[in-house]
Amino acid sequence: MSSSRPYLIRALYEWLADNDLTPHIAVDATIEEVMVPTQHVHDGQIVLNIAMSAVRELDISNEAITFSARFGGVPQHVYVPIMAVMAIYARENAQGMAFGQEPEVPDPDPEPNGPSDGDRVLTSVPDSKPKRPALKVVK
Repeated sequence: MSSSRPYLIRALYEWLADNDLTPHIAVDATIEEVMVPTQHVHDGQIVLNIAMSAVRELDISNEAITFSARFGGVPQHVYVPIMAVMAIYARENAQGMAFGQEPEVPDPDPEPNGPSDGDRVLTSVPDSKPKRPALKVVK
């Protein structure tokens, strides 16, 4: 199952923009693939303004948030994997959402050749007595 985080980030971004608020994201800059200006990272975190007026070519995909922005007058490309986003909120009133660690959910692994020798297959469930169907009159 895919993560709900990118969908929530996109929805909150749109909600903040529709209400004329300035969307900011808090990013865990210690995650390996994060590309942000390191001089602005404090305690392993950075807060980025992702308002349309502050960035260019903003893309919030299921994998990452990417955009170009100026930091101290110097244009830079920013890459933030979705799992590095700790929160999205409005600068004006701090309304938004913080994200916790999502557990890794393995994809179900279908058994193409059937069960292995160690697997048990349940073919039927013994039951003491079959139950009769019951109907209830609803008025």
